[in-house]
Amino acid sequence: MMREFPAPPRAAEFSELISKKVEEVKTAGGTRETVTVDWNGQQAHVEVIDLPLSSLFYNPSTHRIRAQRSHDPERDAALEKDPWSAESQDYLQFLLKASPADPNLRDKEFDTLKDSLDQFGQNDPGLVTRHGVLVNGNTRAAALRELGAQSMRVGVLSASFTWADINAVELSLQLRKDHRRDYSYINRLIAMEEQAALGRTPEQIAKDFRIQVRTYHQERWILSTIRELIERSRTGGGNGLRLVDWEGAQERLKELQRLYVKLETVDRDQAEVLKELRLAAILLNFSKTDVRHINEDFLKDELEQRLIMGGASAAQPQSVSIPGLGLEVPAASSAVAEARAMNDEILRAAAVVSSETPAIGDEGKAAAQDVLDRAKTAFDGAIEAAGRNTRLRKRKQLAPARLAEACASIDQCVSDLVQARTSRSLDEEAFDDAVVKLRGSLLKLAQQAGRGLSQPGDGVAWLLEAVSVEGPR
Repeated sequence: MMREFPAPPRAAEFSELISKKVEEVKTAGGTRETVTVDWNGQQAHVEVIDLPLSSLFYNPSTHRIRAQRSHDPERDAALEKDPWSAESQDYLQFLLKASPADPNLRDKEFDTLKDSLDQFGQNDPGLVTRHGVLVNGNTRAAALRELGAQSMRVGVLSASFTWADINAVELSLQLRKDHRRDYSYINRLIAMEEQAALGRTPEQIAKDFRIQVRTYHQERWILSTIRELIERSRTGGGNGLRLVDWEGAQERLKELQRLYVKLETVDRDQAEVLKELRLAAILLNFSKTDVRHINEDFLKDELEQRLIMGGASAAQPQSVSIPGLGLEVPAASSAVAEARAMNDEILRAAAVVSSETPAIGDEGKAAAQDVLDRAKTAFDGAIEAAGRNTRLRKRKQLAPARLAEACASIDQCVSDLVQARTSRSLDEEAFDDAVVKLRGSLLKLAQQAGRGLSQPGDGVAWLLEAVSVEGPR
């Protein structure tokens, strides 16, 4: 959640330098450059000045890399404690250059920005507080520093701005239609969550993010689910999955939410089982097409039983007591409990494998990787079987579906025939030729439909009689 940070070192001294430069710009005469910011429903035009890059601080609360901060929990904890230290600022700079989905990789978009700055210079000014904290332009500052630039053009916010104001301004700049680089998916979810914590309504937030209200509720469900999974993944040593681990799963998570909402009103247990299985498949990095096989038919075929790992489930109570109320409610069904236990094992194993904590050791990581490998193999087999079953169902339904489409076309033909006769515009010869082709098609259909049937159904019997085809031979 959004928090207040203390002023950076030499804040008063730097604030005095900024005020002096702003005043110089105002009294210099001539054309003055300003940047427009949206604040409290109004637009403010702030002065743009040149400031030394060495004196500017990256914003520890920028939404640009909020989720990515979880990449290294130890460095993130140090950043929370002292965001202005050289180590913390180095960590922020590292993340600004890194891929949102995998901070271990360098972001191609960062290099594109760097090349643009190198070739064309800085076109748009950044934005800073009176203490030199970058509100907008953190990534540009990182690129300029890598290019060896000494200064950066920035607009200067009023000294009265609080951290809440700073976050609101950053968000409004990001959500402008002309923004150059989107927040990563998880960072957008965090930004929505913070806006809700400020008391803003779903309608207001959806409008700002240019999405529908139902999409807003979908995004909040997804972030809540991710946070729950992170807590469930924590091992005895405190290791757990990170927000950044879910970057790149946007479409699969959205499809999961739509399926869950659809099933929840009909069968809550079924919805919960499918939720756990799909989340596990997403965590194991199965493709969107593979994850789609985990649906209602997946449960009907009892394929989920292939995925219950040995020792993962435990005996479940028939009911759960609510402390203080003296009430008992039914416990989760055994199917839900087993799916959840299986997923918990996968979550904890994934947390161990991705952890950088030396105390885990090679043996601990090897054991966790074995859990993931077994889960991957089990999911592979079940999903492959589901794919075969889906193709079989499609083949079974293909011929009836084709015939249903043909019936719809014939019904439309009847309507067209009536209109053509009414207007005396029917081409009788062409129509007769088409009927002959229809009879030929029905003849071939009757021959195949009656093959091998000793007692054809009413429909097939009618067809055989209609085209004067003898019974099976």
